[in-house]
Amino acid sequence: MEHTFSAFVVREVDGSYEGIIETKHVDDLPEGDVLIRVTYSCVNYKDALSMSGNRGVTKSYPHTPGVDAAGYIEQTTDARFQTGQAVVVNGFDFGMNTSGGFQEYIRVPAEWVTPLPEAITPLEAMRHGTAGLTAAQSIDELSRIVSKEAGPILVTGATGGVGTIAIALLIRLGYTVHAVTGKRTEQERLLEKGVAEVLDRAMFLEETERPLKKGTYAGVIDTVGGPLLASVIRFVQYGGVVTTCGNVGGAEMTLTVYPFILRGVRLIGIDAVQTPIAYREKLWQRLANEWQVSLASEVDVKALKDLPEIAEALLTSRHRGRTVIEI
Repeated sequence: MEHTFSAFVVREVDGSYEGIIETKHVDDLPEGDVLIRVTYSCVNYKDALSMSGNRGVTKSYPHTPGVDAAGYIEQTTDARFQTGQAVVVNGFDFGMNTSGGFQEYIRVPAEWVTPLPEAITPLEAMRHGTAGLTAAQSIDELSRIVSKEAGPILVTGATGGVGTIAIALLIRLGYTVHAVTGKRTEQERLLEKGVAEVLDRAMFLEETERPLKKGTYAGVIDTVGGPLLASVIRFVQYGGVVTTCGNVGGAEMTLTVYPFILRGVRLIGIDAVQTPIAYREKLWQRLANEWQVSLASEVDVKALKDLPEIAEALLTSRHRGRTVIEI
């Protein structure tokens, strides 16, 4: 195949990391079963870490980040797929130590490829991306146990990618949503989106000594981790559910067992990286049908050249919502 194409490549230069757009050939791509023409990607916190040279995410450079990609199959050696089929790739090692979605073509194992429902275009898939899949998985776990009549659901990191989509999905499903944010300027916007109450993150971090607080929330969708997660667990009512999927607020937390042994609170970890393809397909079908939400107003569409600026905003907590990259 004679294709050359554009790719965003991060290189280490004198101890710092710089990303530039380079021309590559299809033969430069890793081995795999499926060659995909990428039309859209999106930017996640993990991508920003990779662009900054974080060796916990990406072990060696030069590297093309992008843990999400959507587009159309160009070639396949796997009979489960067809040329021209719309697909999405995320999770596993994609974009971390394997060449990722910030380029016009990718080649990946068939086991990493998820067919898209007809109702979801590659653009809409990347409006969701890993963040949307994580939010959907969190709500799937919570909604199995917590009914919308049980009480309000608290969402932490409310202006981030997962938080933004989780709020939209919860409201779509009829839940009452309370949101936690450290960005006071975003309070009015969150209320306009249907959030019943917006709470300052500081109020949960000021007093952390008491092992239990008033059981206010039927559930929590946590996207932050760390001390904030430890604090909000204390506010969950009897039989409530807390899902957690992030560590931007820290990987460690200090808490007692009392919410679990006195209130029966359940803490459920959400991992979107190793989620089986069959479960991914189920979630995408829901997002295409009964969980369908419009995210266009929550998403900016940018180009490959804008990636360094977007990554900097993510790493300094100045980024809001989702950013899709048109390839």
